[in-house]
Amino acid sequence: MIKPGERIPLDGVVEEGASSVDTAALTGESVPREALPGHEVISGCVNLSGVLKVRVTREFGQSTVARILDLVENSSARKSKSEHFITRFARYYTPAVVFAALALAVIPPLLFGQAFAIWVERALIFLVISCPCALVISIPLSFFGGIGGASRSGILVKGGNYLEALADVAIVAFDKTGTLTRGSFEVVAIHPEQIGASELLGLAALVESYSEHPISRSLREAWGKEIDHARVSRVEEIPGQGVRATIDGKQVAAGNIRLMEGVNANGAHECRLPGTSVHIAVDGVYQGHIVIADAAKPDAAQAIRELKSLGIRKTVMLTGDARKVGESVARELGIDEYDAELLPADKVASLERLLAEKREGEKLAFVGDGINDAPVLSRADVGIAMGALGSDAAIEAADVVLMDDKPARIADAVRIARKTLRIVRWNIVFALGVKGVVLALGAAGVANMWAAVFADVGVSVIAILNAMRALDVKNA
Repeated sequence: MIKPGERIPLDGVVEEGASSVDTAALTGESVPREALPGHEVISGCVNLSGVLKVRVTREFGQSTVARILDLVENSSARKSKSEHFITRFARYYTPAVVFAALALAVIPPLLFGQAFAIWVERALIFLVISCPCALVISIPLSFFGGIGGASRSGILVKGGNYLEALADVAIVAFDKTGTLTRGSFEVVAIHPEQIGASELLGLAALVESYSEHPISRSLREAWGKEIDHARVSRVEEIPGQGVRATIDGKQVAAGNIRLMEGVNANGAHECRLPGTSVHIAVDGVYQGHIVIADAAKPDAAQAIRELKSLGIRKTVMLTGDARKVGESVARELGIDEYDAELLPADKVASLERLLAEKREGEKLAFVGDGINDAPVLSRADVGIAMGALGSDAAIEAADVVLMDDKPARIADAVRIARKTLRIVRWNIVFALGVKGVVLALGAAGVANMWAAVFADVGVSVIAILNAMRALDVKNA
């Protein structure tokens, strides 16, 4: 039992009650989600209004919030190239400067007969200046900041190496269903011929009232009224064609053109709109058709525009749907290329072709739902799982997980990655530049110990403060 204001402790399904749930802590989404009987709710969210009775579906160790914590905590295990470079650099740099300091303390007095005290002091200044603290601390901290800031926005990055790869993405390939589209059927057009649009939709909903097919459900949802089953009798479902039933004493048929031909309803024709057409006939007279399609998500077109504004060279859609549907969605959203009627193995082949087209230094990202697209997600340079709220397969297969269904978050992830990399590069150049100048001045006896302290501690503090800017993802 979860009361208003309480945080949901475990993943589960709502058995009783109705409420709205604040998911901002997990998805970064400010608008609360509706929670009704049958809806899944996830741990970490806050119940805002009504009392909910929830049946638990996962133990704490397997719950969404526990997996997210594990992901973020273990992201440091996958270091970026920059972090590996700093580790290798420090491995050789530190012994080199220690021996250089010893040489500076000993060789000039022995060769030129000068006082040891002067050169020992210079060697100590040299040693303080050369400490690689700024690099060793600020570079990993920049990546931690980028990963942490992204996670607060509902974008989970599994490691600094993936964040670095994301910054270099030039080609983005998308799955269609569930990624760019809603992944569920809905009525997109009603074309009546003999009766009104509302009456045509009502007949379709009634004749399909006993079917659990996704198309049938979408017709009932579009009608939005309670079904009066007393009006419906003698329901007959014809595989591959549609449904026939008696409604108010009239013979009503709803299905494809083959069914219309079977009931001798002349006038049925293919619709020019992409999608599935449900044709309706009453007592053998054709009444019109309803078009059902998987509609694009509200922000899908915006996501493509934003990616192109970031300099993404090519956007591609890979789908198993019919070519007509793929062409329509690609044209509607402004996608550069599309491949349709693909099996999972065909998607991998298409991705291999795209990988071969990459230019030097470019990366390819694939965005999918993380379950049936697992082979492609793992093959891409960066695999991004869409709509992975509570999906185990998505979290396992992808390198980046978007905790909501919004394609526009892909552009946000690229911005965060690029900002993080800018901060990392700035810190490297700044730290090495300042240390190089002050090291030369220290060896020449111009820089004193105060300058050495600034070159070590001061530069470290400045680099750390700069690295903290990676947490601010709103201005990425």
